[in-house]
Formats: sequence, structure tokens, C-alpha cells
Amino acid sequence: MASTDFKDYYAILGVSKTSSAEEIKKSFRKLALKYHPDRNPGDQKAEARFKEISEAYEVLSDPDKRKKYDQFGQYWRQAGTATSGGGFGRTPADFGNFDFGQYGSFEEFINDLLGGLGGGSTRSRTYRTTTTPRPQNNYRTSSGFQSGFNEQPLSSDKEASIRLTFSEAFRGTQKRLNLAGETIDVRIPPGAKPGSRIRVKGKGQLDSFLQKRGDLYLNVELEPHTFFQFEGDNLTCELPIAPDEAVLGASVEIPTPDGAVTMKVPAGIRSGQTLRLRGKGWIAAKGGRTDQMVKILIATPKNPSSLEREYYEKIRNVRNNNPRSHLSNIKL
Repeated sequence: MASTDFKDYYAILGVSKTSSAEEIKKSFRKLALKYHPDRNPGDQKAEARFKEISEAYEVLSDPDKRKKYDQFGQYWRQAGTATSGGGFGRTPADFGNFDFGQYGSFEEFINDLLGGLGGGSTRSRTYRTTTTPRPQNNYRTSSGFQSGFNEQPLSSDKEASIRLTFSEAFRGTQKRLNLAGETIDVRIPPGAKPGSRIRVKGKGQLDSFLQKRGDLYLNVELEPHTFFQFEGDNLTCELPIAPDEAVLGASVEIPTPDGAVTMKVPAGIRSGQTLRLRGKGWIAAKGGRTDQMVKILIATPKNPSSLEREYYEKIRNVRNNNPRSHLSNIKL
């Protein structure tokens, strides 16, 4: 540290030079709890403050470093053998389960400390910042449901899967779950879909530092449906029609999540063509409904009656178009 970068670690922790090690530890814990990034998501000033008080405690909690700091001020790092070996010092400091002597640099200590305050040792984990942008198309209910949720859970959070029918997911429901011997009631908000996550506050693991429980995140899975499927945010389905309906057009009934509706099939439609029922799909994250996409399949009769066969033969005899005419000039 250059002399112009000198920091008053006692002032940073709000203690005096005569404060005991226990008083310094108590002050650090209070400030760390206040400025912990997980309690101040997206607050860069709080994050910088947390690193600053962690740095101050790292020095003042170590008797040897504190002695050098008191004696040499801004030149304490150059004094003695604290950095002569190229490392971070080898005198372990007393902070719960932390052994400062195991770190090769202050940055390594900070990464471990920031990640580890959520509970347990996280030596191999890099600190996750809390400034990751939240998705713009999510919404919350009292159960904390979010669509497109992409935030990583904290170390005291835990995850589980919940399996729903299409009806339960579309309309919402109440579920009673038994997780690790604990029975909890969960309200499923309308509009859950595969990939959705439901946040249940205060049902995660106990955070040994904050002395509070994390959250439970339920990953939604849907049981297969005989008719509906998902394609992005929209519902998809397949609608079989007869050859004459494809040629002449028709008005047909088709199921939607709200019940059957009448849909117009235009004359001359091709097999595999998709029609759109606007606002008849799934519940959207921002309210309203997505669309239901209807894929048309022309169902050829496998066992036509004798009269049907007679008419198909007549159609074949009078048909004046060749649907394969464009293939005559195809070559390798």
C-alpha cells in the first residue's frame, strides 16, 4: 500500500487503538452484517464498504499485524517479514472458522470471505456479485414465483423439484410438500410452466452467520398433456382435418385452456401449416395471455367406405393439377 493510500483501520471499524480483540471482532460482525452484499443487492457502495471493513479486520484481528500497523502506520506492510515470502502472512487470525494464514493473497481471502459468510467453507468458490440484472419479464406473488428467473441461489438456499399437471400450473393450486422431514404448504400461482421457479421465503438452510434461514426454490416440472405442449411462451397443439376440409375450408372446434372455441380453417391449407389463436395460450408473465399455435395435419382416411373411394376415384380422374410438377427438373 502506498503511503497516499493509507487507511485508518480503527476508524473504519469504529473502534479505538485501545479496543480489545473481542471489541474489534464484535464491531466487525455488526458492520459486516449491515453491509453484506447479500443484504444490499446491487449496492456498489455497500459492497465496497464491506470489502473495506473486511480488510481492516484482517489486519486488526491479527496480533502481529496489528502491532506492526500500530508501530509503522502506512509502512506496516514493509516492516518485518509479513510479506517477505511473497505471501499474505502466515499468522492465523481468529474469526470463527477462518484461518487467515491459509491464504496466498488478500484477494483470495476476500473472495473466500464474501462467499463464505453465507455459511460453510467456500475456498473453491468465487464471489458471486449481486448486480446481475434481473429478468424484465418476471412477476412475483406472495409465494415469490418468477418466470424466467435466472438468479443463482445463496449458499443458505436450497432447491427441490415440484411436479404439476397442466391444469394446476395454468390455474394455480395449493400444494403440501414434505422436504427433509419438514411439511410446508406452498401456493402455486397461476401461469407456472417448465423452467419456472417458485421461491418460498425462509424455508432454506440456516445461515450460521446471519442466523436466519435462506429460501427454498422449487423447480417446476409439468406432467405430459395429451394435446397441449409448450413452444417458448406459447402453447402448441396439432389439429387433424379431413382432406375435404383442407380443400374446401371449414369451421372446426378446437380445445383451448378455457374450453373449446370455433376456428376457421381456410380453403387450400397445407398439411403442417400453423394457424394462430391470439390470446388463447398460457398466462403471460406481465399479465394477459400468450397465443395458441395450431399445427394442421391432413388426416387421410385409412379405411374409406366404398362410396368415399368411388368419389376419390372420380376426383383423381378429373384432377387437373400435378402437385409434383416442380420436381421434374431436380437433378444432382
